[in-house]
Amino acid sequence: MADLQLRKTEIADLEQLFQFQIDEEAVFMAGFMSKGYDDKNAYIEKYKKFLSDPTINMRTIWLNESIVGSVAKYEMDGHAEITYWIDKKYWGQGIATRALNEFLNLEITRPIFGHAAFDNAGSQRVLEKCGFVMTGTDRGFALARNQVIEEFVYKLM
Repeated sequence: MADLQLRKTEIADLEQLFQFQIDEEAVFMAGFMSKGYDDKNAYIEKYKKFLSDPTINMRTIWLNESIVGSVAKYEMDGHAEITYWIDKKYWGQGIATRALNEFLNLEITRPIFGHAAFDNAGSQRVLEKCGFVMTGTDRGFALARNQVIEEFVYKLM
């Protein structure tokens, strides 16, 4: 089995993580992106601030000494939320599930919520395999798709 590690995200990781998040297919699947998500300088400045924010627990996912993604806990509207991003080259290999499970052993905040676009079956499976239960749906403007779409809301107690 491949050597998977979660390391505290460092400034040096941000360039590679940015490259993953501008892949067109990955962006479409995620759906919900921040305005200017494809501006590298803005991305790096934004995430540099996140690295020192005590409400954010951000880890870089390493596989066999290569960066393959990230996972983080952040707070939104008073709730703990989970987010993760895996390089498209590694989709369907169980890496997101392994990484999220490991992260949830480190990040003990509960309840914690996760969201997945209605048609992102891969992300839905990751959340479910990690013990999240779908608790409802929401609708929002998905910048990456330039339209309002449905998303599934998951919760882990």
